[in-house]
Amino acid sequence: MSCEIRPARPLARHNVARVFCAIFALMDTDTASSPERSDFIRDIVAADLREGRIDSVVTRFPPEPNGYLHIGHAKSICLNFGIANEFGGRCHLRFDDTNPVKEEQEYIDSIEADVRWLEFDWGEHLYFASDYFEQLYEWAVHLIKQGKAYVDDLSADEIREHRGTLTEPGKESPFRERSAEENLDLFERMRAGEFPDGSRVLRAKIDMASGNINFRDPVMYRIVHATHPRTGDAWCIYPSYDFAHGQSDAIEDITHSICTLEFQDHRPLYDWFIENLPVPSTPHQYEFARLNLTHTVLSKRVLLKLVNEGHVRGWDDPRMPTLSGIRRRGFPAEGMRDFTDMIGVARSDSVVEVEMLEHAVRGVLNRQALRRFAVLNPLKVVIENYPEGQVEDLEATNNPEDESAGTRQVPFSRELWIERDDFMEDPPKKFYRLSPGREVRLRSAYFVTCSEVVKDASGEVVEVRCTYDPDTRGGAAPDGRKVKATLHWVSAAHAVPAEVRLYDHLFGSAYPGADGRELFDDLNPDSETVLRDCFVEPAVADLAVGETIQFERLGYFCADSDSAPGAPVFNRTLTLKDTWAKLQAQGRQNTA
Repeated sequence: MSCEIRPARPLARHNVARVFCAIFALMDTDTASSPERSDFIRDIVAADLREGRIDSVVTRFPPEPNGYLHIGHAKSICLNFGIANEFGGRCHLRFDDTNPVKEEQEYIDSIEADVRWLEFDWGEHLYFASDYFEQLYEWAVHLIKQGKAYVDDLSADEIREHRGTLTEPGKESPFRERSAEENLDLFERMRAGEFPDGSRVLRAKIDMASGNINFRDPVMYRIVHATHPRTGDAWCIYPSYDFAHGQSDAIEDITHSICTLEFQDHRPLYDWFIENLPVPSTPHQYEFARLNLTHTVLSKRVLLKLVNEGHVRGWDDPRMPTLSGIRRRGFPAEGMRDFTDMIGVARSDSVVEVEMLEHAVRGVLNRQALRRFAVLNPLKVVIENYPEGQVEDLEATNNPEDESAGTRQVPFSRELWIERDDFMEDPPKKFYRLSPGREVRLRSAYFVTCSEVVKDASGEVVEVRCTYDPDTRGGAAPDGRKVKATLHWVSAAHAVPAEVRLYDHLFGSAYPGADGRELFDDLNPDSETVLRDCFVEPAVADLAVGETIQFERLGYFCADSDSAPGAPVFNRTLTLKDTWAKLQAQGRQNTA
């Protein structure tokens, strides 16, 4: 299936503010924590059960295996599997594998992995549209015999021209009145492979003057001489999405066929096929608003172009909005599920701030991520009055939000690395970090005071010399004196070199391609920054690939698959700054 991708239109600032305030007025706590969910689709399902129209709920997630899933698909996955779980039913995973030219086993495997990552399970209910090819063919024959389908010799361009416009009716094909016998003969010969690609199609005979263009004799079958990933060369004609989808739902006894809004105009056609075929059940289609995010394009066509043109490293590039990409970046599945709960299910399209997704992810990581020390832009510190050769193991908290996470031992020695940004030789008035004569706290260690600055021949600071107060072990002074800054650090003798990749939005504009701009002109040239001279504490050296931690004061980071023994690579998942939380606080104040 395919659809036209258009740039999202920006929402006016005052409208965004109203939306925020409305949300916050209804939220005393994070909606993701609510055990009960309610939306128009769930209300329909509940009513169908309550009034006896169905005995149990059966939904399905029906991806086409022609690319990797993106964040928008996560909304559909969570909705379909979530409803089935909440109402004690089941959800099928069914691949819409009706276009062998674009489909690959790689995509099938990746889709299964993505659904499992979101922690949903289809059990024994894994299906493919290709499972039903023979039955679909028989039903096509049934429509031909009923005089409701015909073989058309018009080319694709001619069919498009005959279809008409939104204001003008279509024109009937000169082949529309072929006899059922001739149509059956031609359709059988299409299946037998007698005709080349594009030479003939099978069309439903409905109404070329219909106000709904989808009713103007839609194509049911095309000739495609290509090897199918599952059926091989057994078929050379393939059903269209509109013909295969509803009938597959009927075969599987789907009760609620939930689609995004672009299929709303296809629903009458969905119902027409169900009504005119001897299907075993009568499913119903319901539409909800697709997910649109700022700074993001959710289109397989665009994502494929990004990959093929080398704008990203691949489908799982951490900047990509694919589920494999955000997983590699370190987004937890729980954060993705929480986000879909927060945005809810609506009947009309809207644009969601990407900061809302980041807020949901931070909420999970703040609770779960272990804290560790890392220095990304190192500056050496030498503690002059600390004994040479001495090493202490200091206790550091693993997660202040989770006491059960316990503590760890961090080595401390005479020479350390700190962030270069944490020192200024001539600081402005409100700079409270390390500078000549100023005392600061080293996290979980000691108070230190800068006593000397060492520069190279060009005048750049290359080393800072300090003294420490041995009575402040653990980061507290017995005399009660306070300091205004706490710095993170790594022991130079124990530091593990690491590569760190910092990520920002792939598209710099909140609304890529809006206002007539070329979509790819909005690509952010600074979406990836690679730092190769970083240091991390020893406890981070062997972090499992895919595990996300917090580098204190720096953000959340995930161990990347490019890591090697002794040479870890980390992707920045998110910074610690939560702009959505700030907007949330402002919204609550405005509604107070």
